Amino acid sequence: MIQLKNLERSYKLPAGQFWVLRRVNLEIREGEFITVMGPSGAGKSSLLNVLALLDDAWEGEYWFREQPVHAMKRKQRAELAKRNTGMVFQSYHLLDDLTVAENIDLPLSYKDIPAKQRQSLVADTLDRFQIVGKKDLFPSQLSGGQQQLVGVARAVIHKPALLLADEPTGNLHSSQAKEIMELFRELNQQGTTIVQVTHSEVNAAYGSRIIQLRDGWVVGDTANPELQPYEAMKQ
Repeated sequence: MIQLKNLERSYKLPAGQFWVLRRVNLEIREGEFITVMGPSGAGKSSLLNVLALLDDAWEGEYWFREQPVHAMKRKQRAELAKRNTGMVFQSYHLLDDLTVAENIDLPLSYKDIPAKQRQSLVADTLDRFQIVGKKDLFPSQLSGGQQQLVGVARAVIHKPALLLADEPTGNLHSSQAKEIMELFRELNQQGTTIVQVTHSEVNAAYGSRIIQLRDGWVVGDTANPELQPYEAMKQ
């Protein structure tokens, strides 16, 4: 599904260039459930933002289903993301001026789905996540955990080919967290490719592959035991 070749991301600071991703070479196959782990500042969220096509300021090659994302214009990338990806943000990123139901409906508006079918899908999703009573509220009227549930519901309602999740259960009770991870497992079994960032070993166990990041480098990959040592990479 995805191939990253020598992908790098950096920021220009007064003290010089600060690298958040270094020479990332990665292949993500259709139907995988991947967990990205590593200490704070390792580049996990940066990698997820690149995969989600939310960040344009990277160098290298990005191929999505054999399409050269690196050669696309911003509008083409946005269209590709809308049609293929769902994203669960650590900080929710709900639209403040839309209700819960309207936030959840948003991904459906990018697809050719009749209004009645959209309403039915939203109603089913509200019921599935047990937030029917919150449907007319705005994000500011919700708790952190409720906003997280809405964020997950919005990400999965259109059954994306690629689901990206940044600490998807960070603000949820353990029972809710388990339900979300079971949902992810179910979606994965139905064919959705999932990449999650988490510090949770419990959440990681739902996946089939773990990628370790450190200082922007891929230093471990259970699908690639031949990966060269971290110190050798930096040379």
